[in-house]
Amino acid sequence: MKINHALAMALSALSAGLLISCVKPADENKASEVDSQKVAQNDATTNAADSSSVSADKIIAIDISADTEKTYLTHVADDIVIPAYADAVKQSNLLHDLAQKHCKQAPISGDELQALRDQWLVLAQAWANAEMINFGPATASMSNLYINYYPDERGLVHGGVADLIAANPTLTAEQLANESAIVQGVPGLEEALYANDSLDAGQCAYVISASSALSTRLKNIEDNWQQNATELLAIDKTADSDRGLNQWFNSLLSLVETMKSNAIDQPLGLTGKAKGHLPAATAGQSRAIINAKLATLNQALTDPILTAILGSNNENEVADSLSTALADATTLLAQMPEDLATADKATQQELHEHLTTITRVIKRQLIPTLGLRVGFNSTDGD
Repeated sequence: MKINHALAMALSALSAGLLISCVKPADENKASEVDSQKVAQNDATTNAADSSSVSADKIIAIDISADTEKTYLTHVADDIVIPAYADAVKQSNLLHDLAQKHCKQAPISGDELQALRDQWLVLAQAWANAEMINFGPATASMSNLYINYYPDERGLVHGGVADLIAANPTLTAEQLANESAIVQGVPGLEEALYANDSLDAGQCAYVISASSALSTRLKNIEDNWQQNATELLAIDKTADSDRGLNQWFNSLLSLVETMKSNAIDQPLGLTGKAKGHLPAATAGQSRAIINAKLATLNQALTDPILTAILGSNNENEVADSLSTALADATTLLAQMPEDLATADKATQQELHEHLTTITRVIKRQLIPTLGLRVGFNSTDGD
């Protein structure tokens, strides 16, 4: 079952439908950045445009001073990015501690297994929050694939985890760290915890090892941001338009585009043939994951400091459009079942349209208002 890192990356690229240039890693934190979530999706939805249809050509960009930009980016690092990774570390550690406690005498089932599942869901939501940051150490080292191998369009996780446990029922965290991305992280733990009504000794060993290896990987990312936030967000280089604000807001745009395509449209077959699966499909908790992503978008896009920057040029319309679009999507999602696959097609389509509206507001109003430009990886086709 052991697969070297180069092969793991190739499998990851194939499953996600991406072409990734392979380089020999010299340093995990200095490897070239890879956008593992690049989307190529033509959006057939045309009815979701409202105030978001305002032409970017008519928008007058705000004049943001260097001091204001530095203050805002420092706030993003200290109050949004680092806490997101810190929470993911915390939740992974809690799952590991819980697994060690309950797995002392395998097999386990009932309340003990449910406690592990409940904590896994909290962890999965915490990582869904952190996925808004699609640059920096997580993507540069491709650790994000080892944390969340998704979309798993070929269903590799299911068989991979079962085969690994069968081949090594006394698996350790150190051994797991050298295995393929398909048997690690949040999806691997989901498979072990939800695919069975009880956990035997081998499955318990896997959960303990996988949560430990995940905690180590997440902690490395958090530490890197703690030590290098100024460089990673280009806080001291605000004149560089390719980074700083531009990189941050394009990262948020990428999150909603990727969520709409990979986690809603394709698995539900809304604009084409169904492809892949919903997030947390085995657990039947896709709504919780999408809700976590919407929550983090809401946190970032209705942030008081950002709202103040927009208000400095009387651009309250942009802030209002963002708030309304996010609220509409969140309200609809709250009314949907935990497993979005069981919702009626009309409601699924309505959620897709709400996400399209959010995309349009970011792309056509927010980014131009801030004097930024949409990155080359924005291929949502709205």
